[in-house]
Amino acid sequence: MLNPNPDYIKELITTVKQSPYPRHMSMALSKIQLDRAEVVLDLELCHMQPFGIVHGGVLATLIDTATFWAAFLRLPEETGLVNVDLKLNYLKPVMEGRLTAFGTCIQAGKSISYSEARVVDESAKIIAHGTSTLMALPGKGLHLSSSKFV
Repeated sequence: MLNPNPDYIKELITTVKQSPYPRHMSMALSKIQLDRAEVVLDLELCHMQPFGIVHGGVLATLIDTATFWAAFLRLPEETGLVNVDLKLNYLKPVMEGRLTAFGTCIQAGKSISYSEARVVDESAKIIAHGTSTLMALPGKGLHLSSSKFV
């Protein structure tokens, strides 16, 4: 079994937190381990659509992000991922609070991986669920100072 390097995980979470899109969305990768990831977002006015509920694109972004990071640690060093298919279902409207997306990698492959994620509200009620097919991009990964595994 592969053991992720704690220094790599810490550096990865910091790098993601400082990246433009996660900062723009006010979301953060809060936990990552082999085949699992957790992404949090505290809802703000900018996340709402005109009817006062969270915009579906925000939920899609959370599912896309959680599925991505759930598959990420299985990749070789300096390999990236791109989403090639995202399917999701909106299950409950939400207007406020913290959303958490829990991602799980179902199948990790050398070129294609498959993950799922669920988004829950603060009371653990499911808001949305989705699946993602991801394609590996050799040479397009992160360049971090720590090695991925110990």
